[in-house]
Amino acid sequence: MTVYFIGAGPGAADLITVRGQRLIERCPMCLYAGSLVPAEIVAAAPSDATVLDTAPMTLDQIIAHMVDADANKEDVARVHSGDPSIYGAIGEQMRQLVAHDIAYEVVPGVPAFAAAAAALGRELTLPDVSQTVILTRTAVRASDMPPGEELAILAQSHATLAIHLSINNLVPVLRELTPYYGPDCPTVIAYRVSWPDQQIVQGTLATIRDKVKPLGITRTALILVGRALAADLDTADAFANSQLYSPGHHHVLRPRQPK
Repeated sequence: MTVYFIGAGPGAADLITVRGQRLIERCPMCLYAGSLVPAEIVAAAPSDATVLDTAPMTLDQIIAHMVDADANKEDVARVHSGDPSIYGAIGEQMRQLVAHDIAYEVVPGVPAFAAAAAALGRELTLPDVSQTVILTRTAVRASDMPPGEELAILAQSHATLAIHLSINNLVPVLRELTPYYGPDCPTVIAYRVSWPDQQIVQGTLATIRDKVKPLGITRTALILVGRALAADLDTADAFANSQLYSPGHHHVLRPRQPK
C-alpha cells in the first residue's frame, strides 16, 4: 500500500500529469483539497472509490483515513493543488506516515508560478535582466517567516519574485519592495490562474493596488514582481539573447566546426 501525494496543477483539469491522472483513476481512496482542486480531476476516481474532501479536516483526521486504507491494503491518491513541494503541507503528513510505517511517493505537478508565466506569455529568467526566481510568501495568518527570509532581504537580489499566499498583505508587500525595485517595476496579480474565472492584472509596484482593489481578490492569487515581466518582445534590444543557441557557443551536442 502506498500514499501518493499528487500535484493536481494550478486549476485547469488538463494540466495534471499523466502519472497523477492514472493514479487517481486506479486508487481505491482519494483524499483531495476541495477548495483548490477542481472537481473534474477527482471525478476520474473509480466509481466505487472513497473520495473525501480534506478541506474541513484536521491533520489527525486525514492521517486516520490513510491508516484505515493501509489496514485494508488500499492505495491512496492524496491530491494537492499546484506542485505539492511548494506550500503543500505534505512534510507533516509524511512525518506521520513514517511514524505509522506507511509508504508514500510524491508525484510533481505544474506550480502556480509557471502557469502564471505561461498565461502572461513571459519567460521569468532573461539574460542580463534576471537569472533567479525566488518563491516566497509573507506571514499573514500562517506560520512566521524564518529569520533572514524577510522581503526586504530577498528584494536586495532584484530577482524575479513569486510571492504566494500574500494577496491580503499586498500593501506591506508593495511598501517593502519599492525601495529595492523602484515604483515602476512591473507587477502582476494572477488570480486563480488557469481556472475558468482566471484574472491577470498587470501594473507596477506603484499602480497595482489601485488596479486590483476594485476586484475584491482576497485569496488564491499570486504576486509576481520583476523586470523580466516587462520584456518587450517587439523590441530587439529589450534583452540579450542567451548563449544557448548562439553560433559561437559550442557544446557536446553542437561541437565546434573545423575551419
